[in-house]
Amino acid sequence: MLPPGKIPPEKLKELVFNRLGAPGERVLIGAGLGVDAAAIDFGERILVASTDPITGAEEGIGFYAVNVNANDVATFGARPKWFLVSILLPENSDEGLLSRIMGDLHESASRLGIAIVGGHTEVTPGLKKPIVVGTMLGEVEREKLVTSNGAKAGDAIILTKWAGLEGTAIIASERGEELEREFGREFVERAKSFIEMISVVEDALTANEIGVHAMHDPTEGGIANGLHEMADAAGLGFVVRGNKIPVREETAKICEFYGLNPLALISSGTLMIAAPQEKARDVVSALTEKGINASIVGEFVEDPETRVIIENDGERPLERPESDELWKVV
Repeated sequence: MLPPGKIPPEKLKELVFNRLGAPGERVLIGAGLGVDAAAIDFGERILVASTDPITGAEEGIGFYAVNVNANDVATFGARPKWFLVSILLPENSDEGLLSRIMGDLHESASRLGIAIVGGHTEVTPGLKKPIVVGTMLGEVEREKLVTSNGAKAGDAIILTKWAGLEGTAIIASERGEELEREFGREFVERAKSFIEMISVVEDALTANEIGVHAMHDPTEGGIANGLHEMADAAGLGFVVRGNKIPVREETAKICEFYGLNPLALISSGTLMIAAPQEKARDVVSALTEKGINASIVGEFVEDPETRVIIENDGERPLERPESDELWKVV
């Protein structure tokens, strides 16, 4: 049986990546481990395309759909511009649900300057919650293209904002009454508000102006899985320092309450950047000037077998999560 969440890498290699249709002559970057999007050659400009479903949330699902897909395109240095969306509704859904989802989609896309250009909408037998699947398209000048597989040994690993933002917001929304009894309403409202920070479009475009080798949006499996995905894509290892990885108090307390690992909690809103050491401080400064929290947490290393986290009690392997921590509580 396959676990909930992303399909494990070995199964992707066995069942997916060897069945990708005809060769694409203009495909510069196609499907692969840790690769967030595809890049297609259009001459002086590159078309960047990405697709992602939203399956673990109901409240704000349209907001998540736009921002998660926009994030993947932005990690290639591209500005997201066009969005296609498929909306799958449970049986017995009313018009109000569809109206709320479309309102979220419209508002979120408008805020980022994105046009919704097509899609599909249906009521789907067997669903318990709505599912929204988005495909985002963007473009970037050829010389500004950045890929998620471009990290180099010695690169600094930079994280923006905080680990587990999206997961924290989802749990606070889905389990709000329980959390209010434990921590109070103000705490829960702060945790819910983390949804407002899940866009990394400005993070990515700002970092790309300074000059970086790779960027990645760690979604399912959180920071831990994102590090593995980025290392997989580049054929590298990594060393990170646990005390440098930023975690908000609300995330830490919610994870402790439910027995979750914040580093394996879905983390849209955090951007993972591989930057040359000589530019790392400049990248952090540029992000900080925009009001975006940024931290240097480690570095990529040559040996792909070295994937460790250094904590107060010593060094240990940073295991790849089997599934996202979110699935334990929603």
